[in-house]
Amino acid sequence: MADKKHGIDQALIRDLANILNETDLTEIEVEQDDLRIRVSRAGTPQFVQAPIAAPAPAFAAPAAVVAAPVADARSNKNAVTAPMVGTAYLSPAPGARPFIEVGASVKEGQTILIIEAMKTMNQIPAPRSGKVTEILVSDASPVEYGEPLIVIE
Repeated sequence: MADKKHGIDQALIRDLANILNETDLTEIEVEQDDLRIRVSRAGTPQFVQAPIAAPAPAFAAPAAVVAAPVADARSNKNAVTAPMVGTAYLSPAPGARPFIEVGASVKEGQTILIIEAMKTMNQIPAPRSGKVTEILVSDASPVEYGEPLIVIE
């Protein structure tokens, strides 16, 4: 375990701290393989080494089912990723028509969804024009920084 502790990516921690400063968030957490890193303004960074053989919670899907779609979406160069941690909303208000639908054409700069972070509604614009081929998040779902949200071809 001591060997893995020395292998922690210091640049990743600095990048996470910079994201906190740029977005005015108070906390950000990233989990990769068996390592979870949480950086918080309220305290010191925490490094949690999860046991590799830990049983999954009863409500979690098997790792293979969860990991495959995320890995495919992250490798897709057309995926629009979350610029911050928060809650994603697909429409401007509850019950309102969604900003976009699969098959719809979008223009660069058009609002494609909203991410609520720290009680602030942040409109997320389309980074390019194209056709929406996949929506990878559901309405009112939590999202992590860098998580694929939508695929625009």
